[in-house]
Amino acid sequence: MSIASAAQIIPALRALGHEVFAVDTATGRLPPTDEQRLLVSGVAPQPPSTTAMEQVRGRAMAFAPSAADIRSADVVFLALHGGAGEDGRLQAMLDLAGLAYTGSNHIASAAAMDKDLSKRLFRSAGVPTADWTMAPVTIADIESAFGWPVVVKPSKQGSTVGLTVVRKPTDLAAAITLAASFDDEVMVEKFIAGREFTVGVLDGAPLPVGEIIPPGEVFDYQAKYQVGGAREVFPADLPPAETIQLQEYAIRAHRVLKLGAYSRIDFRQDANGEFWCLEANSLPGMTATSLLPQAAKVAGIDFPEILERICKGAIRRV
Repeated sequence: MSIASAAQIIPALRALGHEVFAVDTATGRLPPTDEQRLLVSGVAPQPPSTTAMEQVRGRAMAFAPSAADIRSADVVFLALHGGAGEDGRLQAMLDLAGLAYTGSNHIASAAAMDKDLSKRLFRSAGVPTADWTMAPVTIADIESAFGWPVVVKPSKQGSTVGLTVVRKPTDLAAAITLAASFDDEVMVEKFIAGREFTVGVLDGAPLPVGEIIPPGEVFDYQAKYQVGGAREVFPADLPPAETIQLQEYAIRAHRVLKLGAYSRIDFRQDANGEFWCLEANSLPGMTATSLLPQAAKVAGIDFPEILERICKGAIRRV
């Protein structure tokens, strides 16, 4: 997904007259031939294996934001999703180097990525979120607190990597083992069946609400990143009062996490019509057809304009 975002951000910014070069956090600045090869590769149908992710993390240790070619940039446009690109570590390095960058600062990025912490903050701000607990947890704990099904997922990951909807007790252990292979903390959360919505926030204001209609019960990796994986409706078909309520919840979630110029907050609506906040995305996908740009387009903001606003906001913040 990071590559898909970069593949559209780079030509759009160049068309606006900006000088743009691509940087791979594992290898550094990309020469034109490598840039072209990487940016046309597309998104794989399955998330990377834990082995592949560890190899990338190891190579990324050599990435130095203080390198001369990166220091020459007026702004670093972060087209990274999940892991070290979104959890505050890279943001902290860029802060130390004194570089302007898009998205949220390292503290807000870390808070949004940590689902346990972010859910605690949601509740403190009056944003409803489903009940949860953290592993280790027993079957008896689940049955007394939530019942089945439950969602088991890494506490600090994105793109539904390592996520399982567990419907019966015998599947719990395997789901926890899978999630633990991606993160040192595992969350077990009450499953909320129903419609799924998303609200983008740009420059402190909510964008039109969108509805995500996946082919299955969960907006999973394939539904997010493969053609025809999910239907996305902007604006969502909701009564005005419910639209306003979702947008208010999104602004509260954005503010309590102290997120930056833009974010995307995801929700579910249960059978009783109640909304439940799923998570906040501090660096949402940024292709022209990603959820945040779709919402911006409905609000009259085209893709190049939203990129320009994001870049200018990053420069003003420094």
